[in-house]
Amino acid sequence: MKATKECYPCLANLVRQAAELATDDYRLRVEAIDQGLKLLGRKFSTDKTSIAVATMLHRVVREVTGNADPYSRMKEAEVGLAKSLRRGWQNNHEGNLRNRIILAVRGNNIDFFKDMKQIKEGLRLPVEFAIDDTPQLEKKLEKAESILYLADNAGEVFFDLPLVESLEDFAPVTYVVKYSPVQNDITLDDLEKFGLTEELSRVITTGTDTPGVDMAMASQEFKAEFETADLVLAKGMGYWETLSELPPQGKVFYLLKAKCKPVADSLGVTLNSYVALLR
Repeated sequence: MKATKECYPCLANLVRQAAELATDDYRLRVEAIDQGLKLLGRKFSTDKTSIAVATMLHRVVREVTGNADPYSRMKEAEVGLAKSLRRGWQNNHEGNLRNRIILAVRGNNIDFFKDMKQIKEGLRLPVEFAIDDTPQLEKKLEKAESILYLADNAGEVFFDLPLVESLEDFAPVTYVVKYSPVQNDITLDDLEKFGLTEELSRVITTGTDTPGVDMAMASQEFKAEFETADLVLAKGMGYWETLSELPPQGKVFYLLKAKCKPVADSLGVTLNSYVALLR
């Protein structure tokens, strides 16, 4: 999906947030915000995805501040929260694919623009899908021989694991993370840091530092895996914002909460709706 005019103030807030997280040095913070907002003014266009612009903004903030992973403490807090919640659900979602899909999408309440109190409140609310293609997913699974699972935020991994386990009953699952830090998205280094690599059978990266995945910058490995996979489960808004630019293939299952109006509008749902869409 292309950016809308509503994306501009959100991207401006992103610059300020990233700079504040990246450094306590007031001078560097001001410089990062100044350069980021100038870049936003030059590069923003409704002919581009908001992800393409966000990627450039994050790179500027990292370069100016010298902080390669501004969201590292946020990721640690999210993982801590998910670990504490995990103990309560481990025995409650066995053998039920739909329940595990619901658990996975519930994790998409984790949002770097929200504080922990808001996230916890969102996690407690019931999940009802505005678009529900889970029956179609189940049919695709019957014939699938390979599955890609495109991961989102660091804390969401714990919500994903039960679903990954269920999917592996149908076909081998490759879990896909970011190559290097961007926002609070999970990276290969994060999986190792948080002791999660042993819980996943196979992991690759997108080869990029973009939210979602910009296919123009993705690694050849990822593009080949995406092309040959029978089913791609794409978690979170970033993947909808980027992969929806591709022609429908009937194999990408988007699982997300529409947390901003442009994304909700592009899907034809109300704000904060849950979506399970096969496209």
